[in-house]
Amino acid sequence: MKKYAVIVAGGKGARMQSDLPKQFLTLAGKPVLMHTIAQFFNAIPSCEIILVLPESQQGFWANLCLEYTFSIPHKVVSGGETRFHSVKNGLKACGNDGIVGIHDGVRPLISKTMIQRCYASAEKHQSGLPVVPITQSLRKVDGDKNAAMSREGVVAVQTPQCFDLSLLKPSFEAHYQESFTDDATVFEHAGHTIKLVAGEETNLKITTPADLAIAEAILALR
Repeated sequence: MKKYAVIVAGGKGARMQSDLPKQFLTLAGKPVLMHTIAQFFNAIPSCEIILVLPESQQGFWANLCLEYTFSIPHKVVSGGETRFHSVKNGLKACGNDGIVGIHDGVRPLISKTMIQRCYASAEKHQSGLPVVPITQSLRKVDGDKNAAMSREGVVAVQTPQCFDLSLLKPSFEAHYQESFTDDATVFEHAGHTIKLVAGEETNLKITTPADLAIAEAILALR
């Protein structure tokens, strides 16, 4: 089946305490986003990669690609008002059949085997949602009150979230709702079933300076 990757990178640098959007920060000698794209290309060389970027950042990205001689083939499309609309724009650049993985541009440490595992699940079960166990204690906060919350049966969701395109594209024709916190909730809202697959603890989302330092350390160990 034809495979696509929609990589969404619309973040800013607020929590990174940086004027530079986090997807462009340097990690192990090159921008974070280049690591992310390279992992998909290495895992599935035939995968068609679609990068979703705010229009205001596309010129900067083009210059970075020239500066770093970044030649992995990819198509750039403009982001939307929300992540939902950005993903929808990315899906328009995909065909109507095949498998698509929707991935956060600032998750550059994903392994090739995890990418392949998620796509294989979607090919067999129409979806593949990577998750990892919750290891921290949880508390539910309600105003001034709080109470312990069981973590039994609770998992944390990662990306890439992979789906059968013939089912996902119609799912994104729904009107946007605040309950659409990720692509799986849109797919589920359309009546489809989510298949969980094993994620990776190292597949972290870079949002703070500490995350960037941890990512540097992980890459150094590899």
